[in-house]
Amino acid sequence: MINRVILMGRLVADPELKTTNTGISVTSFRIAVDRSYVKAGAERQADFFDVVAWRSSAEFVCRNFSKGSLIAVDGQLQSRQYQTKDGQNRTAIEVVADNVSFTGERRDPSAGTYGGGYSQAPRANAYGGSQVMPEAPAQPAAYSAGAPDDFQVMPLDDDLPF
Repeated sequence: MINRVILMGRLVADPELKTTNTGISVTSFRIAVDRSYVKAGAERQADFFDVVAWRSSAEFVCRNFSKGSLIAVDGQLQSRQYQTKDGQNRTAIEVVADNVSFTGERRDPSAGTYGGGYSQAPRANAYGGSQVMPEAPAQPAAYSAGAPDDFQVMPLDDDLPF
């Protein structure tokens, strides 16, 4: 069975960190995810999803995200039954987050706004302009030290070996 959900959207309210009776951190928040299509002459629609994060993920969300933050969530869809105060049975469907990530935009605490850049000096790009770019990860030693003679040449007129 597969139960995997990957969403990227904006928080609709500030997340609030709570603690269970046994001391486990938890937070619930809602994100708005824009739909990929727009009807002609209409505004873009969004879908709203409830997300629950536990333990260190909950602490990470509450420490680094607030209303309007762009967030990526990877988790599982889960449903649960509960009863309202007036005795009605309800079903809640929510994403239980396994991983929560930044999406390239960080909050500027001094201005209280969000921006696309990090506090890193701009570097020149291939076209002469400057832009903020993270450092490229180093290649594994096996690839950086390899030579063309390390690979076997395959005949082009033969069938593929698989």
